[in-house]
Amino acid sequence: MTTAENAIRARRRLTNKIIASHQAARLRPFLHPEVKLIAGDGALIAGADQVIDAFAAQFREPGFISYVRTCDTVAVDQEGRRAAENGRWVGAWKASQSTLSGLYLAVWRKSVGQWTIESELYVTLSSVAPLSDHRTPQGAEGDREP
Repeated sequence: MTTAENAIRARRRLTNKIIASHQAARLRPFLHPEVKLIAGDGALIAGADQVIDAFAAQFREPGFISYVRTCDTVAVDQEGRRAAENGRWVGAWKASQSTLSGLYLAVWRKSVGQWTIESELYVTLSSVAPLSDHRTPQGAEGDREP
């Protein structure tokens, strides 16, 4: 693995920990100021402030547990300034014991010596609720991964 790939994988693990601890503001150093995120339902969230606000709203939901992104591959450009990460994601809610999951692609940009997320695309491929609950998972906001 390259140094860039190791750095990006480490930063992804840190974002998972921050999301699990429900501390939205701590995500800022990982986001490019003009980040663009396409949520699992296709909604566009543009700008670091808006992405942080979306996470903060999700964290206020009593049943929300976390999102976990599992990196499969990282490919770095020849100049070592941009990279593509792809993998799988899972979102979980405790009250309804529901999960959402799918695939993601993240574009990372190296600026001022640090890798930040330039854009992310989440595709929801599965929505699992307990057999007695066929509603959209509480807090899922229509298959949304901020």
